[in-house]
Amino acid sequence: MPKRALTDARIEALRPRNTAYDIRDARLKGLGVRVLPSGRKRFFVHCQHRGQRVWKIVGDAATMDVGAARSLAADMLAAIRRDGNVPRRPDETVFEAAAEELFRSCERNWKPGTRKVNRIYYRNQILPWFGGMQIAEIGRGDVQRWFASLHATPAAADRAAPVLSVLMKQAELLGYRPEGSNPCVGIRRYRRKGRERFLSPVEMWRLGAALTRHRDKRPLYVAAVELLLLTGCRKSEILTLQWTDCREGKLFLRDSKIGPRTVWLSSPARRVLDALPRRGSRVFPSGAAGSSLAPQAMNRFWDRLRAEAGLEDVTLHDARHSYASVALMQGETVVTIGKLLGHKNPATTLKYIHLDDAAVREAVETVAPAMAGRG
Repeated sequence: MPKRALTDARIEALRPRNTAYDIRDARLKGLGVRVLPSGRKRFFVHCQHRGQRVWKIVGDAATMDVGAARSLAADMLAAIRRDGNVPRRPDETVFEAAAEELFRSCERNWKPGTRKVNRIYYRNQILPWFGGMQIAEIGRGDVQRWFASLHATPAAADRAAPVLSVLMKQAELLGYRPEGSNPCVGIRRYRRKGRERFLSPVEMWRLGAALTRHRDKRPLYVAAVELLLLTGCRKSEILTLQWTDCREGKLFLRDSKIGPRTVWLSSPARRVLDALPRRGSRVFPSGAAGSSLAPQAMNRFWDRLRAEAGLEDVTLHDARHSYASVALMQGETVVTIGKLLGHKNPATTLKYIHLDDAAVREAVETVAPAMAGRG
């Protein structure tokens, strides 16, 4: 890290780069200035105290000259060496105040649904624990204690941890924390029992019978469920379909979870679409002009449907698991199934694939002779 005697003119001449960088003061050991990609510059102190690294923000270079920063930094460093304590910084470095800026800088890269979900985990799981703490002082031990406190809700803990990690990484980029100090790195997630739920042929028949009973009165809802079963698409991908997305025997999804993607339609799936009336731009319109069926309304229909079919523990998302498992049993590869489901990572696809007992028994009988040298 370069060292030079900091002056107001020299700091003024520093230009932003693609990533934040630090310049250390050659006159006062422990003082430095961080230049952020936005062009903002912050004075900081950095030293060791009783084997622990201490990093504190001194002030903003836009409102503080080098002389004032050096004087304040000297007092802060003396206090750290004396007893390890430094007076608290103003509220701008409190976790929740900094988090708002961190969210704004991250959210432009997130889809609306991701933004909403991440905010929920922040509000419910993260903020109650870290609120009021100085963001630069949050350490690995703090994060470990927080994560342990969520043991009763492991799924929420596993979803909240990446949100906190992203915020901490962004805090480094924006100058709230020292580089390479993310306290979430290496935190082990909870081991949760995998959910292996997919529809058997008998259950599929029962669901089909229930769909038939509702076809006349709820044709759009029935068609939506059928497309979910026949394509393996996500609920949001089906409900937001527009007719211009359906052409050439394919669905051209504009904005799926991984971005635009193409879904090839089977003959039964094409027949479902061909049977729907074309009124307006939406394949599944709601009563409001230009709007699609609401996910909540779809969920209510599914609750009634699965109750009638005796499938109370089956979710709409299990249709994707069923689609993946059937594809595997029909001989498709994990890579191909991943393409069908719109997964970027094969490891994600493996979580969706389950085999029924009959398929596993058949595999055992096939593998055994080969392993015994009789293949």
